[in-house]
Amino acid sequence: MTYCVAARLDSGLVFLSDSRTNAGVDQVSIARKLNVFEQPGDRVMVLLTSGNLAISQAVVNLLAQLDSDSPDSLWSAPDMYEAARRVGEAVRRVHERDAEALSEHGVDFNINLIFGGQIGAERGRLFQVYSAGNFIEASADCPYVQIGEAKYGKPILDRVLRPDTPLDEAAKCALISMDSTLRSNISVGLPLDLLVYEADTLRVTHFTHIDEDNEYFRMIRKTWGERLRQVFTEIDDPTWTDAGVSGSLAAAGRLHQPHRLTPNGVAPNSPTPLQVVAQDPGKSQAS
Repeated sequence: MTYCVAARLDSGLVFLSDSRTNAGVDQVSIARKLNVFEQPGDRVMVLLTSGNLAISQAVVNLLAQLDSDSPDSLWSAPDMYEAARRVGEAVRRVHERDAEALSEHGVDFNINLIFGGQIGAERGRLFQVYSAGNFIEASADCPYVQIGEAKYGKPILDRVLRPDTPLDEAAKCALISMDSTLRSNISVGLPLDLLVYEADTLRVTHFTHIDEDNEYFRMIRKTWGERLRQVFTEIDDPTWTDAGVSGSLAAAGRLHQPHRLTPNGVAPNSPTPLQVVAQDPGKSQAS
């Protein structure tokens, strides 16, 4: 599996990917999933891949083999939307060639891509491309896209990323999102590829390959964990009985009860209030 995330911001684009691949717990390896198509001064395009590694590599190689004279080449696409369409077409061509043979061996045609960049004077754009070759575009309402093990790192993105987020802050946010995923899922792993593109430069402006010895990422992991624990301890514990207390779990004017069952299958007529039971260890919860 994998985790990749990218963001489209007013000031540019941020791309981050892990590099772990696995075909079972004893077949873990490393494969880089961030690919750059760059013609300085004219265009910069970045492709992140997730899913079956053989399918992903087939799509990347097909795109790389198409030179500027090909009608399907990324190098001749007039804008990023057309370039994304050509990426989707490459996915369809690989599907047409390989999907039937894969199916005969019980292998699904599984691929997801993030594709983004800038061509000429057009504003940078960001897309998620699916295994059918269709795609969606990131917007101001949701300026990021994710593929792979996306759920663990999503909360920090939802809370922090906005179109006007500075690039360095967005890169930090992406790294925290990745750290959350690394801690919760063993199918995602170091090293990481982080690329930051400044709008209108039409060249890669910042790139780093992050392993376990990277000091900044180690600081991120340590500080984020410590601050989360600090905030957690600063939040008040729940109050069960007094509805007038700020932050109380008790609802004013009502008592919530669980759905109780008894040995004869009949719920008791007058159950002990749950809030009282929870605060009084001397009474039975079953009363």
